[in-house]
Amino acid sequence: MKIEYTVEKQFENCEIRSVLARKFNLSGTMIKKLKLYGTVDLNGTHARVIDPVKAGDVLFCEFEDNSGPLNRVPGIPILFENGSYAVVDKPSGMVTHPGHGHLDDSLLTYLSDSPLHPVMRLDRETSGLIIIAKDGYAHNTLATLAGITKRYKALTYGKWEQTQGTIDMPIARRPGSVMIRDCVTDGTGRDSITHYTVLEYFPDKDISLVEYQLETGRCHQIRVHSLYMGHPLLGDGLYGPNSIDNPSDRFPGSLELDKKMGRVALHAYSLKFNDPLENGVSREFESPLPPDMASLTGRTE
Repeated sequence: MKIEYTVEKQFENCEIRSVLARKFNLSGTMIKKLKLYGTVDLNGTHARVIDPVKAGDVLFCEFEDNSGPLNRVPGIPILFENGSYAVVDKPSGMVTHPGHGHLDDSLLTYLSDSPLHPVMRLDRETSGLIIIAKDGYAHNTLATLAGITKRYKALTYGKWEQTQGTIDMPIARRPGSVMIRDCVTDGTGRDSITHYTVLEYFPDKDISLVEYQLETGRCHQIRVHSLYMGHPLLGDGLYGPNSIDNPSDRFPGSLELDKKMGRVALHAYSLKFNDPLENGVSREFESPLPPDMASLTGRTE
């Protein structure tokens, strides 16, 4: 970890440790490691983390993290890893964060016994690429400066009228529901923008393979926007035609296809970003369509 920062006016008279926590999202543990084992300089002179700063001061901090690499776990491919973060291909059916009922079988607990920081979130059923930062500084820097572009592939019901377009519809939680979201026009929703491209239509099953790029990152955004367009995702237990909350009889063969799919047919297949921790070097990763989705298209990827 290396930080070179010219102090902004908003941090005038703040202690260095406060700047590190507020500006760079460093945890108390990381600041303590930096104090004990790293370098903290202010205007080229050694400083303490309790020393105050003034606007225009140059803060330099460096710490060599000697933590080991992430665990190699069968079924969890690691496409890239360095000392700051990794790009991981998460399988479907696995939660990202440990929580109630998943304290020992989450993606993060499989990968390391040390705290990890996902730069984005993927729902349990969604498969695909995710960036896992190894400390708060790397997480904050990637999240704010990397310009991450995420693309997904999904299987949806029906033939889309337009092969590409943009869905610009606010999303809000459905009244009385903890989980379900809806597109709304009453001013209660949060701005939500999804770009889509239909890659292929399969008339024998009346399903489409669609690529999505998110401009915003709302909960269930792709699933809610697809339902709004009349094309729910296969296997979607919340928004699909066989769900309790959003049932529909528009797709007669959907019950069998949902059973074959077995989970929501959504895969985070592409990540592209400029690495701010490595002088802006461009990084791009892709993950093939997983077998459960590919089998319904007749493809082998």
